[in-house]
Amino acid sequence: MADQTLIDHLNEILKHEWTGVAQYSQASFILEGVWREVYAEKFEGDAKESFGHARLIGDKIVALGGVPVATRNEIQQSRDLQEIFAFSLAFEAKAVEMYSKAIELAGDNKPLVVFLEDILNEEQEGVDEYTKLLRSSGSSVATTPVLKTA
Repeated sequence: MADQTLIDHLNEILKHEWTGVAQYSQASFILEGVWREVYAEKFEGDAKESFGHARLIGDKIVALGGVPVATRNEIQQSRDLQEIFAFSLAFEAKAVEMYSKAIELAGDNKPLVVFLEDILNEEQEGVDEYTKLLRSSGSSVATTPVLKTA
C-alpha cells in the first residue's frame, strides 16, 4: 500500500475533479445569449476532461490500495461569461497546484510521477487557455477569485 498521505492527497484531487465535472457542466447548462453556441460546448468538453481525470485518479487510488471518495467540493457558478472564465481559471490553477504537490509526494515512484505529470500538463493547458480568454475579453487575470472548497 502506498503512503496514506499520498492517497489522501489523491482523494483531494479526486474531489476537485468531481467538482470540475459539476462546475463545467453547470456552466454549459446555464450559459445563455449569443455566446452560448460558442462556449457551451467548450464547458461540456472541460467537464468530460475532468471526468476523465477523475476516472484516472480513482483507478490509481485503488491500485495504490486506497478507496476513492465519491464527494465533491462546492461549485462556483454564474450566468456572466467573464465570471465563468475567472472561476474556470481559478479551478484550473488549483488543479495545477494540487497535481504539483502530488508529484512531490510521489517521490521516487517514477511511473506515478510520469502519470501525474501527464495530467498536470493538461491542467496547465487549461490555465493557459483561460488566461488567454480572460485577456482577450479585457478582464483582469490578477483579480481571479479563489475557488470555494467548502
